[in-house]
Amino acid sequence: MKGHSACQSTWQALEQLAKNELDLNQLFTSNPLRGSKYAVQACDIYMDFSKQAINDTILDKLLTLADDCDLSNKINELITGKKVNDTENRPALHTALRSPKDEPLFVDGIDVNVNVHDSLDKAQTIVNRIRQKIWRGYTGKAITDVVNIGVGGSDLGPLMATTALDEWADTDIRVHFVSNMDGTQLDSLLKVLNRQTTLFIISSKSFGTIDTLSNAQTALAWLLGRVGRDTPWIKDSILRRHFIGISTRPDKMNEWGIHSDNQLLLWDWVGGRFSMWSVIGLAIAIKIGMGHFYELLAGANQLDRHFATAPFCQNLPVLLGLIGVWNSTFLDINAHTVLPYDGRLSFFPNYLTQLEMESNGKSVGRDGQSVAYSTCPVLWGDIGSNAQHAFYQLLHQGTQRVSCDFITPIHRYNDRQTSNDELTNQHKLSLSNCLAQSQVLAFGNGALPSELVPNDDQFSKFKQYRGNQPSTTLLLKDLNPKTLGALIALYEHKVYVMSVIWHINPFDQWGVEVGKVMANQVYDALTNGVISTGFDSSTNQLLNVIKGAV
Repeated sequence: MKGHSACQSTWQALEQLAKNELDLNQLFTSNPLRGSKYAVQACDIYMDFSKQAINDTILDKLLTLADDCDLSNKINELITGKKVNDTENRPALHTALRSPKDEPLFVDGIDVNVNVHDSLDKAQTIVNRIRQKIWRGYTGKAITDVVNIGVGGSDLGPLMATTALDEWADTDIRVHFVSNMDGTQLDSLLKVLNRQTTLFIISSKSFGTIDTLSNAQTALAWLLGRVGRDTPWIKDSILRRHFIGISTRPDKMNEWGIHSDNQLLLWDWVGGRFSMWSVIGLAIAIKIGMGHFYELLAGANQLDRHFATAPFCQNLPVLLGLIGVWNSTFLDINAHTVLPYDGRLSFFPNYLTQLEMESNGKSVGRDGQSVAYSTCPVLWGDIGSNAQHAFYQLLHQGTQRVSCDFITPIHRYNDRQTSNDELTNQHKLSLSNCLAQSQVLAFGNGALPSELVPNDDQFSKFKQYRGNQPSTTLLLKDLNPKTLGALIALYEHKVYVMSVIWHINPFDQWGVEVGKVMANQVYDALTNGVISTGFDSSTNQLLNVIKGAV
């Protein structure tokens, strides 16, 4: 049986509808107003999904599917703190991280809102001290560089947001990010940083992630140099003045040596890939200031309210999620690419890769049974202008269908930023490419002006563009802290909508955890030189080759 029992009839109807492939050229020819009909807007985001392979019948069935799956109640459960992460028996309260003060939310008798804002208040004190040059290193010099050490959600979210909002930075403090466990990133940084003026943020929910702690240990050794290794008072001073810890585990931060004044707390109900709204976003706040950081939270909160209250037919994340399910599960389009036409969003596709594939890359439903349908597609992307010269060839003329999201701001180099006409023209060129590419992907040769239609010659077959590649275009009024917050929250809720339809838990990541456990066992084998009989012959042979080369 495909589809869980509550929505089996609607599911089967959608399967039947998917057997008749729709042609986008025909859909637009039959309805000249299609471009305005299949579009919604909220929170300064305009979403055009008219180039998706849907019609009124399909859309109505998808909305019925949402009702059959009790989506409205599931949204309420998410936002009100019910234990939607059932395999770990806890809520997923990333929406609470961006709720304004004085909006109580009691979970197990505790007002989560109070805890969230207590943590943010402490972060604000730290941010202000660093930005106002009050925070000093062990020699008394002000901090000039901050290095965020994390991995996964503790890295991708802050890295993406600080890059996107770089023009809102109003400090000369440089913010860097280190996540690679092999030490390459950190080694390159340490060669150019000043020991006396560098501050490290250790971001680890468990404070046990070996990738993060090994980089942190290397940073501590670098700071101690030769003089401080065996001098307790110097080590204590360096730990207090050069390290901040962010974790759910104050005991482990204490054990590592981070002073309690420099500890910022998380909670078990904060998933790593949903955590940038919390004190995990400390690096963002240092870069753009706490005021702009609160604008980021406000944008996400505005989208949360839209998600919770808007009718499904006008609800951005609901529609985006239902379209994703239609493409992946019913049309068997198992690849999705995200294409921002703005260099500031260069890390946004990477961020979504984790958000979507770690959340919904599941093959077992909430009932413990294997699902009988495709769930999360393989997701990747790049800045649109770069992608055009890289993988668009496959999109236009490859053998498989790929769904696409185009993202671009309407305004870029406006009067607030610059009066340079050349830069304004460059933004128009970027917008033109964004709109042109979605046209050709949708309509193929049908989108081409007559002079570009291939002639009937020996090379014409190489110049055919089949089209019918579905896409959604998201226009932001402007890229600023508030709209970025809304955009990220839009995709977070899209993920949740899809998970409800697929009847899977998007908040655990057991596939990630098993890799960590196995890596520790292999690390022990490399360190102790004892080959495990529990390893397969390939792993043992590779270990032998590595040992022989050392």
